[in-house]
Amino acid sequence: MPSEDAFEPQSSQKVYLIFGGTGGIGSVLAGSLAEAGHKVIVTGRDEARLRELNGLPNVDSYSVDITECGAIDQCVSKVFERYGRIDGVANCIGSLLLKPAHLVTDAEWNSIIDVNLTSSFKIVRASVGAMIKTGGSIVLVSSAAATVGLASHEAISAAKAGIEGLAVAAAASYARRNIRVNCVAPGMVETKLTRNLLASESGRRASEAMHALGRIGAPEDISSAIRWLLSSEAAWVTGQVFSIDGGLTTVRPRVAAN
Repeated sequence: MPSEDAFEPQSSQKVYLIFGGTGGIGSVLAGSLAEAGHKVIVTGRDEARLRELNGLPNVDSYSVDITECGAIDQCVSKVFERYGRIDGVANCIGSLLLKPAHLVTDAEWNSIIDVNLTSSFKIVRASVGAMIKTGGSIVLVSSAAATVGLASHEAISAAKAGIEGLAVAAAASYARRNIRVNCVAPGMVETKLTRNLLASESGRRASEAMHALGRIGAPEDISSAIRWLLSSEAAWVTGQVFSIDGGLTTVRPRVAAN
């Protein structure tokens, strides 16, 4: 749904492509980048949300089903052809499955890997092609579950750990091209994806207690880190995994005395 007006970037204006831009984290990221004056292209499958975002200044949108063969490559190519460059790409696509390994079906496993890990690989592969001459920044989203053992997280933990491995390997491969690749690993964040987990008061309290800072994360907590990694302020940062998780992976919460 891009506008038909020709795009003539200002000297300080950059072009950012956000996959999964209709989700909680992606839409906040898109809004903040657009508000700063950059051109932002968001993708997703929620047509109504895409139309809403497309109405914002500096934002265009494309409907993309990343499970379709070639969809990611085609999207990156369209954006590059239209805007002449891509300065940064963020993959905010994700899904969640909480089941112990013996209850996960082959179909569920394949879906978790495709939506999380395979999409990240394809986005990296397509993005470096668009950035190979000019450089740029790619940010992937993992999870605290890739680092800390959480019950019933086997499938999603495996997918997210793969994303972290992908990020550091790609950072090594493309550093000489000035393409930076980094990863953020959130704890529990309040989005549509986690709505059911936080629906009950007991579930929310349990989730809050796991985080040393005692609260659930907000989309802004994660989007601000991604925005920084996309920017020139992080020009000397690559191959890093940033835990934005309220202390979940490294800090043991204090147990309240009886």
